[in-house]
Amino acid sequence: MLDYSKEADRYDASRGGEPRARAAAAAVLGLIPSKARTLLDVACGTGLVTRRLAAREGLRVTGVDAAHRMVRMAADRVPGAVVLGDSRRLPFPDGAFDAVSTVWLLHLLSGPEEASSVVGECARVLRPGGVYVTTVDKAASHDVGSDIDTVLAPRPVRPAVDRGPAVEVYAAEHGMAPAGRAGFTGHGQGRSPRSTVDDIHRGWFTQLPPDGPLAARLAAGLAALPDQDVRRPDPRFALRAFRKRG
Repeated sequence: MLDYSKEADRYDASRGGEPRARAAAAAVLGLIPSKARTLLDVACGTGLVTRRLAAREGLRVTGVDAAHRMVRMAADRVPGAVVLGDSRRLPFPDGAFDAVSTVWLLHLLSGPEEASSVVGECARVLRPGGVYVTTVDKAASHDVGSDIDTVLAPRPVRPAVDRGPAVEVYAAEHGMAPAGRAGFTGHGQGRSPRSTVDDIHRGWFTQLPPDGPLAARLAAGLAALPDQDVRRPDPRFALRAFRKRG
């Protein structure tokens, strides 16, 4: 897994920046009830999305992240509203929030047990009737059927812990029922052959050792593609919402 404190300085520029953040925040807010007054943004990262969530009138937003450098950047964007904390042990009391969001978190977790634990923590800090919103199927969103995807097809891929049906199971285990779906475009995140080679070398593909023979073979295949700096279509991310029973 990437070291997100080290990744912080380049994080926004390498992941769509403001256009992607604007799209993500709008989609999340579209699933949050208008009467919600408090929202916890778990794994808030640099705060780029958090800041846009906090711009909704009448909504008090708190961000939490486990990476020190990410927290410092987010705190500059949402002053007084960001704390350092582990998503598996959120530093908040039961029922503290009307809504909770996890944008691009569950896919990073080690397996179903850890993912269910994080979803359980999100449910714990939700009040009864509150809504949890999360991205699902992150890796699959990047497969847009391009020539890059064809070259990358032989790479090892671990079973996704954030598959939509799996997340429904995690939510049900912690007393939450489906409450809506949405999607948004990951603006500026379409892959180019050259940028994908860079991703291989820096360990972005977590199941692909960057110094191994398969990585070298895939990098060579990508280098042979036309239009080395032309980005292929942007991914389309999926969101699911769940309401806490009570």
